[in-house]
Amino acid sequence: MWRSVASNALTFLIIVFLGVGIAGLWAKNEFTQAGPLDQGICLRVAPGSKFYDTADVLKKQGAISSAALFRIGAEYQGKSNQLKAGSFLIPAAASMDQVVDLITKGGANTCGTEIVYRIGVASTTIQVRELDPATERFVERAEFKMGDDAPSEYTRVLDGMATRHRIAMAEGVTSWQVVQAINGIEVLQGEITDIPAEGTLAPYSYEVASGDTRASVIADMVARQVSILDQAWANRAADLPLKSKEEALILASIIEKETSVPDERGLVSSVFVNRLNQGMPLQTDPTVIYGITKGQGVLGRGLRRSELRGETPWNTYVIRGLPPTPIANPGAEAIAAAVNPDDSRYIFFVADGTGGHAFAETLAEHNANVAKWRQIEAERATD
Repeated sequence: MWRSVASNALTFLIIVFLGVGIAGLWAKNEFTQAGPLDQGICLRVAPGSKFYDTADVLKKQGAISSAALFRIGAEYQGKSNQLKAGSFLIPAAASMDQVVDLITKGGANTCGTEIVYRIGVASTTIQVRELDPATERFVERAEFKMGDDAPSEYTRVLDGMATRHRIAMAEGVTSWQVVQAINGIEVLQGEITDIPAEGTLAPYSYEVASGDTRASVIADMVARQVSILDQAWANRAADLPLKSKEEALILASIIEKETSVPDERGLVSSVFVNRLNQGMPLQTDPTVIYGITKGQGVLGRGLRRSELRGETPWNTYVIRGLPPTPIANPGAEAIAAAVNPDDSRYIFFVADGTGGHAFAETLAEHNANVAKWRQIEAERATD
């Protein structure tokens, strides 16, 4: 009898353990498999929210199949007490495991409204965009120039919890322009009074948060440019007519201002390198303009003959070699072109009417290209 009882008990325990194991495998599979969402949603987690309540919200929004299993899985991973406030994009078919990771890892909001401060050569514009979770694409809500009256769409979301802030700095802007823009961004603190050295700020897209200091933003820009320049200089071509990283940065800034066509940067660089090697003046208009404006705004007109002959440290029609400082903040591609120019014999180039340039090895070829450009200008003037 006792043997029978013991046998039955052992059988029961085996069944229990098998059941627990099967349940565990089912739970693990349910936790890691694709979720029920047909399209993405934007989950807003307010400061002070509890993980228990957030699980219920996710279940009601159809993002997870079981709030209880979601909480158990997060507890097992040790993440149930790591819930972060913010606005999070939960993509279609996201597993519970992925959702837990999204709402506990922190960092920048991944959905909601984004304010982009675009620092351009001509002006700084402020753009208000909102992410459509279904398409995972931003929809523009408003755009205006910094200094103009702000639309209601901007003021309404400026300090919102779900609002991200991003500074998009274009290639070729000057340090003065960057400082003017950053000092005008309302969510940042402090003030920049000293203009950073020209060329030392890296064009890039910088995520910032309300309450960040303007000094910290500038420091990030400087650190990024140092890293880019150091790496480019370490991988530079041999026998360049450049004595230092600083000279490479100067040349890169000229390349940046001379062409906006990516494929031309190496050729433009080769022209200037060839001229430096031959002791020829660079004769580039952007340096003359910088000598007039000192980087404080756009000239807004053509150069006068007197200005082309005027003596400034940056007038490369008058001086030989490189000017004393960069004339703008070049991007990584222009820096790379400065230290690794294309192999060419070109020493001239002029606009070709398509947005690019026509290059030439001889003065005769160059004069022919100039004549074509003058004809294009004349035809445009009569249109």
